[in-house]
Amino acid sequence: LKNLYLIAYNLACATGWAGCLYLSGRVLFQDGIPCCSQTLLDLLSDTYTYPQYLKEVLFVVQSAALLEIVHAAIGLVRSPVVVTAMQVMSRIVALFAVVYSPAAQAHFGSGLMIWGWCLVEVPRYLFYVAALITGDATKKTPYPLFYLRYSLFYILYPMGITGEMFTFYKAAYDPAFVSAFPSIGLYLSWFYIITMFVYIPGGPFMYFNMVGNRKSAFRKRFAKPRPPPKGLVFPLDSKGGRSTTEAGKAALAAAVGAADKAAAEKILKTRNWRFGYTKHFLTMVDLQTKSPSAALKVAKAGLDHMHESFQFIQDDGSSISFRKAMTQKNKTKFETGTIKGSAKKPSPNLSVPYKGKKLSGDALVTQVKKWVDYGTIEQSAGDAILKCVANPKWLDLSDKYFVMLGAGSAMGPFKVLMSLGANIIAIDLDRSGIWKNLITYARNSPGSITFPMKKAQSSCKDDDDLFANSGSNLFTETPLIKDWLLPLFPGKDLVVGSYAYLDGALHVQVSLAMDAICKALSEERKATLAYLCTPTDAHLCSKEASEASRREYNRMTVGRLFEGFWQIVSRGAFLKKNARKPLTSDDGEEFYLVDGLAVAQGPNYALAKRLQHWRAIVAREQGSIVSSNIAPATSTASVVHAKTFAMAYEGMPYFAPYEIFEPDTSKAVMLALLTFDIRDKASAANPNTKLSNPNELFKFGSFNGGCWRCAYTVSSIGEVSVFICLVKWSAPYVGVLGAVGAAAAAKYFGYA
Repeated sequence: LKNLYLIAYNLACATGWAGCLYLSGRVLFQDGIPCCSQTLLDLLSDTYTYPQYLKEVLFVVQSAALLEIVHAAIGLVRSPVVVTAMQVMSRIVALFAVVYSPAAQAHFGSGLMIWGWCLVEVPRYLFYVAALITGDATKKTPYPLFYLRYSLFYILYPMGITGEMFTFYKAAYDPAFVSAFPSIGLYLSWFYIITMFVYIPGGPFMYFNMVGNRKSAFRKRFAKPRPPPKGLVFPLDSKGGRSTTEAGKAALAAAVGAADKAAAEKILKTRNWRFGYTKHFLTMVDLQTKSPSAALKVAKAGLDHMHESFQFIQDDGSSISFRKAMTQKNKTKFETGTIKGSAKKPSPNLSVPYKGKKLSGDALVTQVKKWVDYGTIEQSAGDAILKCVANPKWLDLSDKYFVMLGAGSAMGPFKVLMSLGANIIAIDLDRSGIWKNLITYARNSPGSITFPMKKAQSSCKDDDDLFANSGSNLFTETPLIKDWLLPLFPGKDLVVGSYAYLDGALHVQVSLAMDAICKALSEERKATLAYLCTPTDAHLCSKEASEASRREYNRMTVGRLFEGFWQIVSRGAFLKKNARKPLTSDDGEEFYLVDGLAVAQGPNYALAKRLQHWRAIVAREQGSIVSSNIAPATSTASVVHAKTFAMAYEGMPYFAPYEIFEPDTSKAVMLALLTFDIRDKASAANPNTKLSNPNELFKFGSFNGGCWRCAYTVSSIGEVSVFICLVKWSAPYVGVLGAVGAAAAAKYFGYA
């Protein structure tokens, strides 16, 4: 029934817009005669006023788009409600202007707008109809419709936006429009003027967003078929597929169900999981704060469910549970490769690259204190880094063996560790390019690298052969990697870091693969575990951080007026208050929570990071040291390749005390925090340090980049940050236009 309704709705809208297009075309044949004598601007100016019935049809069909907001709100379609509302309401605002402003009706801008709308909406709605009928919007929709859907915007977006801005301008300065609404006419005029300025940065953002969508859509349509699944995969769903949504809901429900069955049922009944998952993650953290035992029960239940429900497809195509795959005996074994660097081992010293400089000693101490004072990092993180500065011998890590799962990761400390002369056991994909980089760097460092190989190192003919036979696959060879690691360097202290990162559902799979290895090494070797927590998650924070966020929200400044405007126009969706009421445990103790979950990152990302949280508190309870500090927002290639995220990062520092860090800075400070956790017995990472709740592990050593003490939640500042970025980018052009306009006005009035 849902699909039938949506097909009918989209078909009706396509028909309505086709009618508008036909009626608009009649302006070209006034009185049945082709209007060859009129200019294009004259024809555009007549578009709204000349054709009979166009006004009525346009009003009805554009107003019908309001239902799209309802569809998104109730989960009929997988679209973000706020973005959909903004897109639809911008059209409604333009429609209102052209309906009530004679000056706007007679201007060519209204024609540009109407033609742009019609030409883009007819193929768009027909595309939706085809997608609903075929069940596949990417590969099965007719190619002409697919091409038009993702190509017409190149011309029609600038055309429509230009028309809308002219319409706003003419309405704002139209006395008839202002006088039509005696009590609010002046306010409406200012509203349209402000809206015009919003379009200056907003238009390019929408345009380039569509450029990105087009690239993604074409890439998916012409992507080669995936090979048959192998290794670690999602569990089969009720339809015989491998739905990440069903698996994610089931995993979280299993965890939450250990503490609250009713809350677990709500998770399973959530309809729009993509946009409705965050509240359930917050509920889980709330339940975990009730008692230490509740925190551990939830974590163990989530881990048990994922290890049992996820499957491992073997070489012969048969499928077994991932848990069974990790415990059964394997005949195949990896060989071991080793490279020792030739560089001289330096004197241990903490050095942090920052804004083109390398900070150490007093300069680093000064900068750390600035970060703490501004609120970019927590006091406990600052104290930990300062202890590393005061104890440089801690940085001599030759007594530790670092297992790096994802050695070539953008956020992994491979190069920093190698420069300190550390012993690294590297796990990364069996791709020669990766190993050429890792091994070459190792040879020129004072450290050593050990890695799995497909054949004996001594049998490799040359470097190319060495690179080609190095590495392993965390997805397909997880049990073999575990078997290779367990007996390696007996009696040595292992520090196992989970650094591999992939987009989307793959992040869940690689995180589960790393978790299985961490489980084995922590239980059988008492290995130290190391994680990089994301700031975009739900964490317990200090009371001081929560109060600082509340003070920032309550400040009275000019900037607060700007922020209040966005809160009003978004109807509370943007710039939501960060400080929350404290959670209360069963024995009355208060805990403070920061909601850093970002809907844009999706439920798969949240589940992958939560999996690491679960393992961290369980392993610590079992006696392992667990370093799990929160890293700051970092401009890695995997993040900034998405234009929207890159723009958001550019604008975020407007919101104090945010700072976006370069990868080299983040890696250096996070290694310092890891070193502190390894060396200082008073660290929260040490299982002998008493915590009121296991989840307080993530409260200490937080280098969160400012999100804990910011006035607003991470998920609610993205759109405004993008706007700020666009304003910064467009400022020089606006300045030039203003100067040209001032010069023209001066000349017109005789001042020049």
